[in-house]
Amino acid sequence: MTGAEALAPLLALEPLERLLDAHGIGAGPLEATPLGEGHSNVTFLLRRGETELVLRRPPRPPFDPRAHDVLREARFLTALRGTAARIPEVLLVCDDRAVLDVPFYVMAKLDGDVITSTLPAALAGSAQREAIADELIGALVALHAVDVRLPAIAAFGDGERFLDRQLRRWGGIWETRRAREVPEADEVLAWLKQNQPPQADVTVVHGDYRLGNVIFAPGAPARLAAILDWEIATVGDPLIDLGWLLAAWPEPGDDSGAILSLAGAVADGGFPSRRQLAERYAQRSGRSIDALGWYTTFAFWRGAVGLETIYAQAVRGTTDDPYALALESGVPELARRALRETRAAG
Repeated sequence: MTGAEALAPLLALEPLERLLDAHGIGAGPLEATPLGEGHSNVTFLLRRGETELVLRRPPRPPFDPRAHDVLREARFLTALRGTAARIPEVLLVCDDRAVLDVPFYVMAKLDGDVITSTLPAALAGSAQREAIADELIGALVALHAVDVRLPAIAAFGDGERFLDRQLRRWGGIWETRRAREVPEADEVLAWLKQNQPPQADVTVVHGDYRLGNVIFAPGAPARLAAILDWEIATVGDPLIDLGWLLAAWPEPGDDSGAILSLAGAVADGGFPSRRQLAERYAQRSGRSIDALGWYTTFAFWRGAVGLETIYAQAVRGTTDDPYALALESGVPELARRALRETRAAG
């Protein structure tokens, strides 16, 4: 067999059902449905009778375990328990390869809406669009206010010289895992190294904070219930999160790109601008955003690097995800956008 026919299934329901039985989680036959985009770590909705759960696992092997460490992700969520961070509840963590071929964890399912291309009817009015943006900034400011001296969080690192490490890490990924040459990405990396600002602060950093990675409670008014997808969370510079949020926040008239299209509902208008979001964050957090252009440049460049690794999987034939092949043009587009950001930043 070749192609998709040769790829192993992502879930084995019988051993997973036995594990849930052993932990007293739900009862009866187990059903599983993929959730979300599924281009990195993979998320499934599990149903057992009236019980609904969410399972997170890495993509199909082979993969870099440092880039898809779901056990670390679960530990990070556990460390944040009891803080002001809006997080889902972890119920079960498993590293027994006899259950699945990879480690995974299970969370309680939250009711609500993840907003990507369309708005829920209850949140479509102008006041609710403003509230969505306000909740996004409020939840981010609260996350960045978590005390990083708490022992469980401090165990993830002290956050010093974070920007140096980010450039080394993502630069290394770019050099070793890309499938082709993209000169614009090389040019942006050189600019980022030459123009790196002093670190803004040391806080918890989500790493992939954007509209599509949060869930809003059902109905109005808009209330952000939890932040999802903690795959690359760490301790470091909080403006990394703000830059990524803005890079994934379209404005009317923007080209639909590989990152901006992840929040297509915002492109219709009626939301605060990127600049207004940034100013709101600065006001509430007390942090300067004078160097924000560096962080938005880094966000677009990092997006190009991360998506190139997915495209490389398609080139190697280790994924059947149609999205991966579409990145043949999407990655260079992001690199060009990052290059435009360098010119706007000066």
